Amino acid sequence: MKRSKHRGHKEDRNGDEPAILETEDLDRQGMFMGGGPDPDTISLASVTAVTTNVSNKRSKPDIKMEPSSGRPVDYQISVTVIEARQLVGLNMDPMVCVEIGEDKKYTSMKESTNCPYYNEYFVFDFHVPPDVMFDKILKLSVIHSKNLLRSGTLVGTFKLDVGTIYSQPEHQFYHKWALLIDPEDISGGCKGYIKCDIAVVAKGDTIKTPHKANESEEDDIEGNLLIPEGVPAERQWARYYLKIYKAEGLPRMNTSIMANVKKAFIGENKDLVDPYVLVQFAGQKGKTSVQKSCYEPIWNEQIVFTEMFPPLCKRMKIQLRDSDKVNDVAIGTHFLDLRNISNDGDKGFLPTLGPAWVNMYGSTRTYTLMDEYQELNEGLGEGVSFRARLLINLSVEILDPSSPDITSSTDVQLEGVSNIAETATGKVEEFFLFGSFLEATMIDRKIGDKPINFEVTIGYYGNEIDGAARPNTKGKKGGGDGDEEETELIHNSSEEEMDDDGDLTSVATTPPMKPVITDRNYFHLPYFERKPCIYIKSWWQDQRRRLYNANIIDNIADKLEDGLNDVQEIIKTEKTYPERRLRGVLEELSQSCSQFLSLANKDQNSSGRTKLDRERLKLCMSEVESIGQQAKAMRSQVKKSTVRDKIKLAQNFLTKLRFLADEPQHSVPDVFIWMISNGKRIAYARVPSKDILYSSIEEETGKDCGKVKTIFLRIPGKKGFGPAGWTVQSKIEIYLWLGLTRQRKDYLKGLPNGFEENKLSKGPGMPCSPPISLTYMMKQIFQLRVHMYQARSLFAADSTGLSDPFARIFFSTQSQVTEILPETLCPTWDQLLVFENVELFGEATELRDDPPIIVIELYDQDTVGKAEFMGRTFAKPVVKMADEHYGPPRFPPQLEYYQIYRGNCTAGEMLAAFELLQIGPNGKADLPPIDGPTDMERGPILPVPLGIRPVLSKYRIEVLFWGLRDLKRVNLAQVDRPRVDIECAGKGVQSALIPNYKKNPNFSTLVKWFEVDLPENELLHPPLNIRVVDCRAFGRYTLVGSNAVTTLRRFIYRAKDKQANNWSTTEEIIVVNIEPEPGFKKMDTVVKLDSCDTVVKVEVRKDDDKDGKGRKKKRKKGDEIEEDELDESMLDWWSKYFASIETLTEVLKAQEAALSDSEDKDDMDIADGGGTKKGKGKKKKEKPGIDPFEKKKPKLDELKVYPKELESEFDNFEDWLHSFNLFRGKGGDDEDQNMMDEDRIVGKFKGSLCMYKVSDDMPRDMSFDSNMGMFQNIPHNDPINILVRIYVIRATDLHPADINGKADPYIAIRLGKTEIKDKENYISKQLNPLFGKSFDVEATFPMDSTLTVSIYDWDLVGTDDLIGETKIDLENRFYSKHRATCGVACNYAVHGYNVWRDPMKPTQILAKLCKDGKLDGPHYGPAGRVKVENRVFMAPTEIEDENGLKKQTDEHLALTVLKHWEEIPRVGCKLVPEHVETRPLHHPDKPGIEQGRIEMWVDIFPKDMTAPAPALDISPRKPKKFELRVIIWNTDEVVLEDDDIFTGEKSSDIFVRGWLKGQQEDKQDTDVHYHSITGEGNFNWRFVYPFDYLMAEEKIVISKKESMFAWDETEYKIPARLNLQVWDADHFSADDFLGAIEIDLNRFPRGAKTAKQCTIEMVTNEAEMPTVSIFKQKRIKGWWPFVARNEDDEFELTGKVEAELHLLTGEEAERSPVGEGRNEPDPLEKPNRPDTSLLWFLTPLKAIQNLVCNQYKWLTIKIVSALLLLAMLALFLYSMPGYMVKKMLGA
Repeated sequence: MKRSKHRGHKEDRNGDEPAILETEDLDRQGMFMGGGPDPDTISLASVTAVTTNVSNKRSKPDIKMEPSSGRPVDYQISVTVIEARQLVGLNMDPMVCVEIGEDKKYTSMKESTNCPYYNEYFVFDFHVPPDVMFDKILKLSVIHSKNLLRSGTLVGTFKLDVGTIYSQPEHQFYHKWALLIDPEDISGGCKGYIKCDIAVVAKGDTIKTPHKANESEEDDIEGNLLIPEGVPAERQWARYYLKIYKAEGLPRMNTSIMANVKKAFIGENKDLVDPYVLVQFAGQKGKTSVQKSCYEPIWNEQIVFTEMFPPLCKRMKIQLRDSDKVNDVAIGTHFLDLRNISNDGDKGFLPTLGPAWVNMYGSTRTYTLMDEYQELNEGLGEGVSFRARLLINLSVEILDPSSPDITSSTDVQLEGVSNIAETATGKVEEFFLFGSFLEATMIDRKIGDKPINFEVTIGYYGNEIDGAARPNTKGKKGGGDGDEEETELIHNSSEEEMDDDGDLTSVATTPPMKPVITDRNYFHLPYFERKPCIYIKSWWQDQRRRLYNANIIDNIADKLEDGLNDVQEIIKTEKTYPERRLRGVLEELSQSCSQFLSLANKDQNSSGRTKLDRERLKLCMSEVESIGQQAKAMRSQVKKSTVRDKIKLAQNFLTKLRFLADEPQHSVPDVFIWMISNGKRIAYARVPSKDILYSSIEEETGKDCGKVKTIFLRIPGKKGFGPAGWTVQSKIEIYLWLGLTRQRKDYLKGLPNGFEENKLSKGPGMPCSPPISLTYMMKQIFQLRVHMYQARSLFAADSTGLSDPFARIFFSTQSQVTEILPETLCPTWDQLLVFENVELFGEATELRDDPPIIVIELYDQDTVGKAEFMGRTFAKPVVKMADEHYGPPRFPPQLEYYQIYRGNCTAGEMLAAFELLQIGPNGKADLPPIDGPTDMERGPILPVPLGIRPVLSKYRIEVLFWGLRDLKRVNLAQVDRPRVDIECAGKGVQSALIPNYKKNPNFSTLVKWFEVDLPENELLHPPLNIRVVDCRAFGRYTLVGSNAVTTLRRFIYRAKDKQANNWSTTEEIIVVNIEPEPGFKKMDTVVKLDSCDTVVKVEVRKDDDKDGKGRKKKRKKGDEIEEDELDESMLDWWSKYFASIETLTEVLKAQEAALSDSEDKDDMDIADGGGTKKGKGKKKKEKPGIDPFEKKKPKLDELKVYPKELESEFDNFEDWLHSFNLFRGKGGDDEDQNMMDEDRIVGKFKGSLCMYKVSDDMPRDMSFDSNMGMFQNIPHNDPINILVRIYVIRATDLHPADINGKADPYIAIRLGKTEIKDKENYISKQLNPLFGKSFDVEATFPMDSTLTVSIYDWDLVGTDDLIGETKIDLENRFYSKHRATCGVACNYAVHGYNVWRDPMKPTQILAKLCKDGKLDGPHYGPAGRVKVENRVFMAPTEIEDENGLKKQTDEHLALTVLKHWEEIPRVGCKLVPEHVETRPLHHPDKPGIEQGRIEMWVDIFPKDMTAPAPALDISPRKPKKFELRVIIWNTDEVVLEDDDIFTGEKSSDIFVRGWLKGQQEDKQDTDVHYHSITGEGNFNWRFVYPFDYLMAEEKIVISKKESMFAWDETEYKIPARLNLQVWDADHFSADDFLGAIEIDLNRFPRGAKTAKQCTIEMVTNEAEMPTVSIFKQKRIKGWWPFVARNEDDEFELTGKVEAELHLLTGEEAERSPVGEGRNEPDPLEKPNRPDTSLLWFLTPLKAIQNLVCNQYKWLTIKIVSALLLLAMLALFLYSMPGYMVKKMLGA
């Protein structure tokens, strides 16, 4: 957690407005998270007590040194594919492919089903920078019938980017339905749904598994789509048009060698770059054409993407690349975040941008063949120089799917567009940038002492390389370089250019200077009174309005952030009235917001305004206005009690403002400052141009414009990561001003006064040009006093886990060091450092209000080599001028805490004070004297003076030494004789020596104490150091490990108030009733007896068989509940467990509802302007609805299921025994140091502390044991033998360990020397194994106190891999007052599933607790009462034994007291109930990333008591054998598929196929009813399906081998669903699928009585139909519809089936066996089908009749007539010759 911007000093009475340190760019991205450590752990007065003033000539420095982006992080993405539904296609074999970036994983293939059930879990691991991770696309696709030979056909895909998942609450989607679409056919609509869980975990995130909603809720697909909040369920297709016009300012690629070679070959000098633009969006790529050799390419093309809208991919990546035969390189990259250029509100707008220029940043512009910063050009990390700018325009058009011209594929298209007008992006104006370097110090010595100069660039202006070739289109007067000779004359500037009128266009670099030594680490440049200046003229489109609006909003946000930090500061340092300050902050916010509304509306019609400008303005106006109004409304509601909540709401405003201030359309590029040593670029800083932009209106001016800013230069690129980047390369004080040339008159205003300008001498009559340096005439002499008191929680820099810290203080050009304190992380230097004769330039008054900052760096001294950097912080001194009085309120200054940063992480705090005293005309005589306790021993070192050092009082610190645990080896030797040294503020105490650590690691003397002087102010208490040393032979000592307790507050003993005992005189009676009495409501009712007895009624409701009422209620609901009378013999531990899980779910849901309700209420409060009545009324009404106890199910005795570790619920069981981790070894250099600290832990010290002010009237008890001090009544720590019983129920979401994406888990348990590996009982291929096992281990405290439960993955060959493990500290549990040895059950029973497990009965436990707590009682009275101390409890007193006999007992009474033990005065605390805890599993190689969870509990029994009963049997329930018999009687209205070839009739040869889901191999078919003409079929055919079923989980259990090569069978659990399909049989071709129905055996619509009543509604509108369960109903007969999807993807009715479902248990089935089909035994009669036996004989006749008469009637007539004609012709031809002869011969 980055602690952002802390600050202090509210006491400065002279209207000083404290300033703050910026955090990284993270704030700007709206990722600023509030929060931070709890007030106990910090008392930071500030990061810096920087105080600034109205004159405000300095701006706030930036404390974090390291770029945050670009550093690779570990990510783990887990995807569970549960099932798919409504897949489009007939009878398909689907599989799901999960693809992230390049990685693909596949599920198994399910045969012939449109709704496959997979439940497969995949994990992807990545180690990449966050930007890269969040841009990766996650794609889910369903592929149909893929096998080894063919790739399968794509059914549909769904894609979203990882960033969208990460931005979800809890970084996950849980049980959501992804809607599939076919990218090739965008008019096709939905192709099906996949139900899945997707979670993204970065290192250090914890994943919460949401509570499981019940099935029916999740089956509502439309309501549970996988889309982020606020995205409409119906997404439409849209086209994204990205127009790319032109680019300019590309870096010169011609290195001289290459250019010369090319020139030699080609003979002419061409531009050596062939640019094109590549755009990536939602997993697709588009690119423009390549413009050959051109530095100012013009494309005028548009790339068209077709994608759903709103897209689930947030960023579009636009990359300018240089085409090359060998490899293309990126020139620059820009990301378009669609969230910034669109708005989804009611008055929102579609993504739109431009036409506008976007600037690209990347590596330096100098061209080298091997660019070491190339990845900066790919968009990784912060660019260190301007690369190019690109003119683009983005628009989005929502497609109308019905329109005919729509192309149906989503391929990217490239089209040409017309040219754009020059003025479209705004009028080109001349901008003027001025900068002056006032100081350059802290230059790293490693750079060497070659001359150093600074270069400033803005865009492609001011860069040495681009000097000559300026784009000439900018309307500059005249050419580039001016006269050669004149340039020669102007010395001392490396490259300048002249305008025609002789005004220099730019002096972009300072003259080189040799650095001077400051100290052993740093140089400085000797600027002294002469400050070099730079200035650059540049020409850009005038889009200042965009930047002005962003500046105003940023301004509001900065003020708000300062204010909120102030309020949090007040709360942390426990000052009074934080609510007043918060009211002020809100008041200021609402004023600034209204001011914005008046300012933002100006220059509406300037040229170049785009649609986005107008829309964003509307958006900003409405958002800012609403924030202003809400702030106003909130102001009146701020009370002392609500401050914290209101701060949270105000933080939301801040995030929103930061988001609005981020302007997506760039105008003027950022300014880069480079330090160049001897021509080599060393370090840079990047200043956003809007921060230094000038406006005549103050609110619009950038925050650093015309101010002196302290900038730390950084190493560019990857080298800047880690320790290398932490050393300051150089600290410069620079003054910057950017504005239009015509606004130039005021550009020197903000400089410290008292200077003269030095200009370049030009002939007379030349216009005034800007100065090239400033000479200061005025200088003030000061003395700086630095009071370094102490530091705490520093970074461990040595291998011992400690450091030898010293501080180095820099001010101006001087530096000093404190003394080195060996081996500590909490040094108390108590040292005053005096800087004499500090020269500061400028006017005295300005320096008083605005002194320069002081930099404090902490180092670790090493005997050899250089001191190692440990952190850095800044401060501003309190200034006293010579003529001021040294006295209150400002002097002497207060000590304050400053946050130390090391890179981006906090690395401790420093307590110090700083004062800067002016030396007047009388010299040092006027300065206040330095008076401190003179310490002769310390020699020349001055201690902190009296007025500043804290006031001390005497405290006594008592230490409880219990023991040491888990000590690791030191330098390969085992620790044998350890001892603990405690030290605080120079005093301390040593524990007794442990003579033999192996035999007994506890201390013999328990309590010791020492007295010490500590500050009165608890916030200033120094840390207490715990160090463990090992005493070796010959008097050597080795440090084992150490721990610094930074805050002693939780150990301060505060005596109880006298008033606290008043209540103890009254008697309270707590009545716990087991039988509900009529007239009692469910909630607690309180009845007053008389003044001193209060009766509290607590109800425990038992709906036993006596509760007739409850049952009648349920009967009305329908006849589903039959197991109402709980059969005790049926119940087992699992019934209890599942009932408890259900309760947990309901409680969590209720909490969530209440939470969202309270949030609604807050929003309503704000909206109502404070009228809270509505909100409250609403809340009351909802409450009864979510009462978790009003269940409609029989009351089982339940246990408590904790969704997390037990420790987190009971404060780690550190009620009196604390564990302190001992650290050793160097701290990690990683981002998150706490993660690295895991490896540094070398053991634990167990004990406790107690501190109190020493005074005489310490109250003493009679039984007070003076040896034990404040630690009375604690047990002795002698070794004790125990029996530990570990119950492991199940594990969930394990990390897959095998290649197939599964694991074969088994349990391993380690305690002391005992190790149990339950290897033979591994569970094959399961990531959610159900173990249900208990293990008994004997152990001895204190030797064996840590229990490790691990889950391993069984492997046939090779060693088994660890999946994850969890460690439990048994000792703290054993000794805790919460009694975590054996959970207290909620009811006492002597037999049955809820039998009492503890060897001590409740009465014995109560008696022991009362004795230990010295309580009066327990007194059991008549009529079921018991009295403890002054409370009376009531409960029933009867118990039933196994034989059903009732006996009298006090156990229920005692148990009631135990359950309400926290209400007992003085010693009461919550006792651990009977429970199951859920513990995360971790793997040592992947710290911080959860590898799964395990549900378990542990019982601990001391061996010296009675032996406990045998362990509970929690072995998993065996699935029960069932047999489902389905008789298919008839079908009706089946669609007719075949046309008879001869008869032409429609008919079908019907048969029905059926199977149970998951058992496709076992599918059964009826015989075929041939030739059904009406769609009616008669079968009387029986299917028989045996299956194993788990009642509790409603799942069928199947064990089968996964493949031919599998070693063993894998168990699958699958929902109980019966599939029936109707087919048309074909002899020669494949059978045709006609329709199907899937029946969920637990809830399916009741069959219709007749075929007529059977409609398609039974499938499409299932939710509204009355449902039945075959497991309750046993036998059901009726008609059900068959459905299939038609071409339009709608369901249509394709037939009806009359079936009878009959469910029998395994035994019943054996008793009355039946045959399949119509076989014996119990055969069904043959169906009465139409007679088909003569068919073969009749068919031909029938067929001919049909052919001739019906179908081919006309054809027959035509053929017959044609035949007649032919016959006539033939006869004619046959007889003609003879006839002719006859005629001719006249015969």
